[in-house]
Formats: sequence, C-alpha cells, structure tokens
Amino acid sequence: METMLALARRVDWVTDRFAILAKYTVFLACAISAGNAIVRYAFNTSSNGWLEVQWYLFAACVMLGAPQVLRVNEHVRVDVLYGRYGGRTKVLIDLAGLVVFLLPVMVTMVYFSWPIFARMYLTGEMSNNAGGLIRWPAMGMLPLGFALMLLQGVSEVIKRAAWLAHKYDMDTHYERPLQ
Repeated sequence: METMLALARRVDWVTDRFAILAKYTVFLACAISAGNAIVRYAFNTSSNGWLEVQWYLFAACVMLGAPQVLRVNEHVRVDVLYGRYGGRTKVLIDLAGLVVFLLPVMVTMVYFSWPIFARMYLTGEMSNNAGGLIRWPAMGMLPLGFALMLLQGVSEVIKRAAWLAHKYDMDTHYERPLQ
C-alpha cells in the first residue's frame, strides 16, 4: 500500500504543477482578450490568430486544470443523497464512480483523441480562418488533459482504498454548494 500511496503522491505533485500552468493560462487569456478589444476599438483592426490563441489558452485552462479540481474534491457531482451519508459511504460512492465511470471514460477519451491530435500534428493542419493558426497545439490539450485526469483518477482510487484500509487520512467532509 505504501508504494501505491507514493505513486498517488507523485501523481498529485504532477497535477499540482499542471494546475499552476492552467492558472497562468487564465491570466494570459484575459490579457490577450483585453489587448484584442483595445486594438479592435482603438485601431479598428483585429487578428483571427489572436482570437484563436484565446481559445487555445481556454482549452489549456480546462484540460490542465480539471485534474486539480478532482484532486481537491471540488468537482461537480450529482448530490441527491451524497451529502447525507457518512464518510465510509461517501468514499465507497466516490470509489464506485471513479472505477465505473471516470477511469473507463478517460481511457476511451485518450484512445479517441490521440489519433486526431497525431493526424493534425503530422499534417500541420491549419485553421480555415484567415490568419488562423495550426490546430495541433489546441488538439493536443485533449489527450494530455484526459491522460492527466486518468492519472489523477488512479491517484484518487488509491487514496480512497487506502482510507478504507485505514492507511491514509483523508478529509471526507463534503459541503454541498449553495443553490
């Protein structure tokens, strides 16, 4: 179990680093958006390339930041009964959701997104917009993000299994979001 927990700690560390990168993409996207607006209104000009960069940064923010959201237990969940249960039942529900839904879906998404990314990378596919950019950097966020989410899902499975075996201390408190 200690080896598995060491793996989970390494995955959490990697997730933390990509989350920092995702955080900076938000600031960069905001700066580019503001710059685009200023240039458009002040000089009556615009660039499709800069607009596409904003979308690329948004893709990076979402795909690189989502595993961190799972890691810190702030992800969206269907909270019909979850908040009423005790720690053990919550952990079992989480474990079932991770193993039955998250992990298989992430494997499937990596499987289907990788060939699309590889094709775009090898062909140098470009945006159809005038002044558009190559598409593979944005498409690369999909297999990378899904793979990171898959790894973080494995980390979460390990931590929950260790918690059930009394080998890992985990906060099982869940605060239902304000509606």
